Amino acid sequence: MKRTAVITGSASGIGKAARELLLARGYRVIGVDLHNAEVIADLSTPEGREAMIYAVRWMTGGVVDAVIANAGLALPEPITASVNYFGAIAALAGLQPMLLKGKQSRAVLVASLAVTMPFDEALVEAYLTGDEPAALKASEGKGDLIYASTKVAVTRWARRHAVQSEWAGAGILLNIVAPGLIATSMTQAMIDDPATLVYLKELMPMPIGRYGQPEEVAELIAFLISPKNSLMVGQVIFIDSGSEATTRGELGWASTPQVVVAAA
Repeated sequence: MKRTAVITGSASGIGKAARELLLARGYRVIGVDLHNAEVIADLSTPEGREAMIYAVRWMTGGVVDAVIANAGLALPEPITASVNYFGAIAALAGLQPMLLKGKQSRAVLVASLAVTMPFDEALVEAYLTGDEPAALKASEGKGDLIYASTKVAVTRWARRHAVQSEWAGAGILLNIVAPGLIATSMTQAMIDDPATLVYLKELMPMPIGRYGQPEEVAELIAFLISPKNSLMVGQVIFIDSGSEATTRGELGWASTPQVVVAAA
């Protein structure tokens, strides 16, 4: 029997690449986007999120095997929080009851290398409270800090919930993918500008010498939502040409530095 996967932001970039790969591997894919998708829904609004959940339930009979919360914006405006945080939570938490009825259910949140970059802690906490009107008001005037803050907040949400009874305890393995610079419609204009590309390479060093393609991220996502991923839970996996390892160094993965005590 075909596995059913729901992908938000399926019409372009990483979402489109994941859609095409999964279809080629025999999945039934339900894409969610503003256009060119099975479900047309605006995840920046509560009404759009409710419409998504209703449509997916109707199309699947309430049974889903995988969810890929991929839709995102990178605008220096509050609407970015509506999509990147509240829209992503709607996809994960809203579709979780359908994952409970699936087989070997898996979920992936597409975050960003931006989780390692400067962010506003107060904004992150505002998002995590779940009060969207207050969070959007707090986002006003925060500009470029909004994007990183949304990605930090949604990653914290995923890490907190992944190990809980309603996710891992119920057999649903939730993990986080954090792409670096990937050639998508969101980034192409920056990549095409020589000066901006130089800046991006300084911000995100790439030891392998190049930025990524959506198809490369799709391969990782396909593994994470497959039954072959049988043990990974709550992990943040950087797929970034080596940027995170370069900028954060050998202890970047550790929550606290190790203390070495010399022998007497």
